[in-house]
Amino acid sequence: MKLNLATLAILLIFAVLFISHAAGLPWTPAHIIGMAIAAPALLLLIVARLQLGGAFSLQAKASTLVTTGLYARIRNPIYVFGALFLAGIIIWTSRPWLLLIFVILIPMQILRSRKESKVLEEKFGPAYVAYKQKTWF
Repeated sequence: MKLNLATLAILLIFAVLFISHAAGLPWTPAHIIGMAIAAPALLLLIVARLQLGGAFSLQAKASTLVTTGLYARIRNPIYVFGALFLAGIIIWTSRPWLLLIFVILIPMQILRSRKESKVLEEKFGPAYVAYKQKTWF
């Protein structure tokens, strides 16, 4: 529970600081599009983290198979919404060269998700295989 609250506090502090900074800038098309992507992605990232609860860990380990909420449709919503949030921020900054971050981030997330999938399949067997067939990424 402590890790859940700490993560939420960090994300909320970041959101408040970002919004306070963004409020003083002109609303260009890039700012509007970036914010339209980043804001809901951040909200869904927070929801995904809260729904994962105590099953969250930095290392791939299988304590609980979370299959409800956002996890009912997406196996790795933290990765998906984290990437969308980052894309929104990159668009918001109007620095498309920062998209090179995805050249590193996306393969890392794919590798990590495969490792996590293997650990979960070893622990939960057929239940995880069935869950995997019903969900995306």
